[in-house]
Amino acid sequence: MTIWPYSIEKRLEPVSDSDQEAPSTCPCRKGCTIYLGYTSNMISCGVRESIRYLAEHSMVDVLVTTAGGIEEDFIKCLAPVYMGDFALPGKDLFEKGHNRIGNLLMPNDNYILFEEWVLPIFKQMLVEQETEGVRWTPSKIIHRLGKEINDPESVYYWAYKNNIPVFCPALTDGAFGDVLHEKSAQIPGFVVDIVEDISRLNNITVASNLTGMIILGGGVAKHHIANSNFLKNGASYSVYVNTGQEFDGSDSGARPDEAVSWGKISTAAKPVKVFADASIVFPLLVAESFALHADRLIARKKATQ
Repeated sequence: MTIWPYSIEKRLEPVSDSDQEAPSTCPCRKGCTIYLGYTSNMISCGVRESIRYLAEHSMVDVLVTTAGGIEEDFIKCLAPVYMGDFALPGKDLFEKGHNRIGNLLMPNDNYILFEEWVLPIFKQMLVEQETEGVRWTPSKIIHRLGKEINDPESVYYWAYKNNIPVFCPALTDGAFGDVLHEKSAQIPGFVVDIVEDISRLNNITVASNLTGMIILGGGVAKHHIANSNFLKNGASYSVYVNTGQEFDGSDSGARPDEAVSWGKISTAAKPVKVFADASIVFPLLVAESFALHADRLIARKKATQ
């Protein structure tokens, strides 16, 4: 897959101050800004380790995922998730207090631990909202929780350490939303501003020299990145990895050429869609692309610190 080395090579090219007016801390201060989008099941399964590797070594610039893609990373730091089977009866699992994610089992007790961990942090964040005027957005919340988890097994710990923005426009669609709803009396007036985040994401895209999209799965994670690149007249590099089909008309299964028609992928680009199980393919692609450039990527990171 030649498109990945091209975007990695471009990313290694620094952008001079005369080329951009963006702050030096902006992820766009590279020859190519690489976005990695993924659905929550990628964090539930073993792909989490590949994503963490990329975040740990600052090999991607922006992460976009769904609520499960955030909370299940933190939950794995608090308690184990177990291997099960796709055929285990839902009724039996429900009665035993186990939730099935494909062939994985997530005990109810894990969510209790998550609530006990995150609620005091939300309470402190409410204090900072009221006393310091902090406007919390999903990306700021994820950044803060990455700091609080303080666990190198976490993707978002490394995103925090390396100042990689993580966007999650559907943050309340899961355990986060449950906590905010069920414990609203304990955090009255706590506000999460999604408007500031969409402006932040779009500003990064517009300020970028070139952009590259790597998207695992579909849904919000896929479209949020692609739609941002509409403002850039399309991404220069794009790789989709999913098993979705286009015949139902959904964006999740759409091929890259549909995004070209919207201006979300450049007409000059040579996008690729890999019809495959991302949990099998993505670690292999990381090994044959980013990992091959690891020495140069890590050296560049150290040079800019």
